[in-house]
Amino acid sequence: MPPDSQKQWPRRPPRLGRLFDTARPFYFVTFNTYKRHRFLARPEVHEAFCVFCSKAQEHEVAVGRYVIMPNHVHLFAAFPMDGITLAGWIQSLRAVIGKRLLGLGIHKPHWQEGFFDHLLRSYESYAQKWEYVHESCASATEQNSRRLAVPRRNCSDSICMRQAVVAASLCRGVDRVGLSTATERRGYN
Repeated sequence: MPPDSQKQWPRRPPRLGRLFDTARPFYFVTFNTYKRHRFLARPEVHEAFCVFCSKAQEHEVAVGRYVIMPNHVHLFAAFPMDGITLAGWIQSLRAVIGKRLLGLGIHKPHWQEGFFDHLLRSYESYAQKWEYVHESCASATEQNSRRLAVPRRNCSDSICMRQAVVAASLCRGVDRVGLSTATERRGYN
């Protein structure tokens, strides 16, 4: 095939279109720092995240549970049927956090290209993703405790790993991992 007629493929596959016209899309999202550098677990980043998420309500974006790990962020968010897109919102969130990082003397690049998103279709899907986040938090706590030679803390403790993550159930200043009743029955709290 001659070089001029070769099809150009996009750098990333296109985002999945809206599947449900009558349901507000609810996503589990993960995005990473550039080369997995560990600079996110700090109060200034948490503050910028919470301010951004509280202002997101003006655009009908609802942010639920989230965990800010040293090198990535997990969050749950619901978006309006029409209006800001997930990709646009994540780009804005990363820009706001990036400006705070620059103010702290942490130079660009800050973010790995792209992000992972999973459209949640049921309570079971949400519960599975939250359990994954909880296990990720617990695993990081254990690894951090071994490295720092400090006792392991339960992930439901207030800001479960001061050296490793900032965790919260809502952006309204709640510094606690909120576990669902089903999760609590499994003995995770």
